[in-house]
Amino acid sequence: MNETDESQMTFWDHLEDLRKIIFRILGLVFLLAVVMFSFMNEIFDRFILAPSRNDFFLYQWLNHLNQKFPYIPDFCLGSFQVKIININLTSQFLIHMSTSLWMGVVIGFPFVIYQLFLFVKPALYSYERQNIGWALFFGNLLFYIGLALGYLMVFPLTLRFLAGYQLSSFIENSVSLDSYIDSFLMLCFMMGLVFELPLLSWLLSKMGVLRRNFFNKFRKHAIVILLLIAAFITPSSDPFTLMVVFLPLYLLWEISAMVVKK
Repeated sequence: MNETDESQMTFWDHLEDLRKIIFRILGLVFLLAVVMFSFMNEIFDRFILAPSRNDFFLYQWLNHLNQKFPYIPDFCLGSFQVKIININLTSQFLIHMSTSLWMGVVIGFPFVIYQLFLFVKPALYSYERQNIGWALFFGNLLFYIGLALGYLMVFPLTLRFLAGYQLSSFIENSVSLDSYIDSFLMLCFMMGLVFELPLLSWLLSKMGVLRRNFFNKFRKHAIVILLLIAAFITPSSDPFTLMVVFLPLYLLWEISAMVVKK
């Protein structure tokens, strides 16, 4: 369909295109969710529940580093095992289904974004379409980098600290399955969305809303706010864990400053 045909489309034509796009998105997500549902037992054992055990690679790596550098936080050393219990009759089945759906969305995320781009494409100028292609690529890349950092670093360190924190010796820590999955999904997806900051800054710059002097003017304020966010995500008292989260966030801030217009 050329640009002339696109400009002559009626409201109902656009609505029909949107309906087709939504059905394609739902169809792919459903198909991926079914595949994930079939392998969810192995995915849970090998990946989702891996940070709850002492043999998780991050803990082994920190133990190895502690032998050379004495600055690694103490709560990451020694044996570690989180006892995960189920207290609701339907929780395991519902989490099996919901986690499969979320993983279907994550795997199909590039397809979902591309389909949405096809819907708004007729409203874009030719030069905007070229830029959007690169934006989609880097947006997906940053999203998956954020997810990986959330899974490999942020969630394990947060889990290790909170699961080992003890208010009283008479209290035994047992983590419910619902609480574990909620924290897992929240931290991982939150990191994935946070890593979209450079893309959001670039889009606001294209719209004329954001300029580079904003980042120069509020850099000191951003450092304080990012430190608070890092402290909230990883509520441990050691500087090592705080820097693990803060440095990627600050790097995103500087990358965002580079991609916007002067």
